[in-house]
Amino acid sequence: MTISSDVTTVDIDIRRAFARDASGLEMTPDAVARPTSIEEVAELLRDATSARTAVTPAGWQSSTTGASITDHGLLLSLRGLGTIGEVDTDTRSIRVGPGAIVADVRRAAEAAGLLFTPDPTSEEESTIGGAIACNASGARSLRYGATRPHVRAITVLLASGERLDLRRPQLEKNTVGYPIAHDPVDWFVGSEGTLGVVVEAELALHALPPQVLGLMVPFEREDDALAFVVSARRSAAVHPRCLEFFDQGAMDIARAAEGSTGWATSATAVVYVEETGADESRPDDDLPLEAWLELADAHAALSADIRVYDSVTALREARHLRHAVPATMNERGAARRPFGGRKVSTDWAVPYPRLAEALHIARRFAADAGVTSGIAYGHAGNGHPHQNFIAQDAEELHRIERVVEATLREVIAMGGTVAAEHGIGKLKRRWLPMQASPAQLRVMHAIKREFDPLGLLAQGNVL
Repeated sequence: MTISSDVTTVDIDIRRAFARDASGLEMTPDAVARPTSIEEVAELLRDATSARTAVTPAGWQSSTTGASITDHGLLLSLRGLGTIGEVDTDTRSIRVGPGAIVADVRRAAEAAGLLFTPDPTSEEESTIGGAIACNASGARSLRYGATRPHVRAITVLLASGERLDLRRPQLEKNTVGYPIAHDPVDWFVGSEGTLGVVVEAELALHALPPQVLGLMVPFEREDDALAFVVSARRSAAVHPRCLEFFDQGAMDIARAAEGSTGWATSATAVVYVEETGADESRPDDDLPLEAWLELADAHAALSADIRVYDSVTALREARHLRHAVPATMNERGAARRPFGGRKVSTDWAVPYPRLAEALHIARRFAADAGVTSGIAYGHAGNGHPHQNFIAQDAEELHRIERVVEATLREVIAMGGTVAAEHGIGKLKRRWLPMQASPAQLRVMHAIKREFDPLGLLAQGNVL
């Protein structure tokens, strides 16, 4: 390392403090930089390019794919660029730094009567820079989409230190050139730090829904729960903004976190629903509770155990139950690190009507390999569950990874994806060619060469 800066350190204790993220991997960088201004970031990048030093941008390191850690070069922590600007209620927007916590941005928007819709489960630990880097989504993406459509403008620093100020075009029509070049903002959203460093963003805000109704709907049979999800997507009588699924293992964790182990004891699955109405701009419309209850009855739900959440506090408690699942699995995975094991988290998705089929296949592969089936939970409304396995040691880790790879081949055959919201990072890079064609990979490499010709940014991520 030849980079000299007041914000850079090679202190081993600090380097070790930045050596882990939520992936279960551990990589100690050669140095850590903690800038507090855009100018400092630009200077660091210029110096790194001059010295041919690799740079890996990072936020609060909640990545599940190893994207925010590195075992060489400079770890560029952007936590110090956490500014949250004033909400502009006229344009429904807010400017923030990459180190701003997603939940803090949401709270700032809500204080102004608006909503920042992307809601990753780790919103209290994840940053806006990270959300943009992997195009994060969450439960509400069923209705509002992932992070991408809510990014109006970004300021990006290239590896050379060159600054790009990019804003989405306001055109309704455009046929100039290849579509891939129409909106440069999209070059960087989801690029996982490999093309440039986002140092500021303008985010679009949504009107705060006047009413939100939450329902926790338990089922004796998992297939009934997943059929309920499909029917809810297709129904004109209900208008979900999220359809979240918990299998029995995930239910057990959520019940233990709440201290309600006696609730719905015969259930093997539950679906959590949030309803905001057909038109969120009409506060006087009644939310269709009866339609939801009828739909639940039609799919053999345990009607007597259905829970209703109709206040801000109650809805927050419901979200806490959802967060308890990955938090608990992270703890279990961390306990196996000394033995060569860790948590293995999948992020695949299939067309939502085929989710039940995909889960059956995934569990069969696990059973055939003698592996305890991963706990499944998450965004069933998008055909996107998370399977969390706990590898007890290195040998079981190898078997689980083989199970996951076999599952991904079936997922792709169904028209699915190997990574729906967490990105590719380092852990899923080997599976990218399973889905991306050689032509797609060549285009990605060409874009990488254009913006980072020396290949210094986020080495090991994606490509």
